[in-house]
Amino acid sequence: MIKFFDRIQEENIVLAIREAEACTSGEIRVHIEDRLKTTALEEAKLVFGRLDMHKTQARNGVLILLAPNDKQFAIIGDKGIHAAVEVDFWENERNILLKHFKKGAFCEGICEVIRQVGEKLKSDFPVEDDDVNELPDEISYS
Repeated sequence: MIKFFDRIQEENIVLAIREAEACTSGEIRVHIEDRLKTTALEEAKLVFGRLDMHKTQARNGVLILLAPNDKQFAIIGDKGIHAAVEVDFWENERNILLKHFKKGAFCEGICEVIRQVGEKLKSDFPVEDDDVNELPDEISYS
């Protein structure tokens, strides 16, 4: 298992997830993959299923997958989100990650995208009084 972020960076990412999810019923996960067995996008789809992200009530999960050893990443969302966001939304978020990653600012890029995803989701997936955190906020590794 890869250990990519230090403790402070992990805490910052988890905090960004919690702050974003405080404004939306959307669920955001970050996953670090040691070695890809396929493309980053295909791996993200597999991890999405393995983490049960497709089981959220509103189908509003977002996964940011980072494979640092392969220098690849992917960001994907579930069906509910695809119906709510503009066509170029994922490409814009990908470009933000790429800009930061080129500078080696991995934590900063992921945190910025998490905040933007949370901001985008809050209008289509607002927090309800009975909202529960359906998925863990911690970074997953494999």
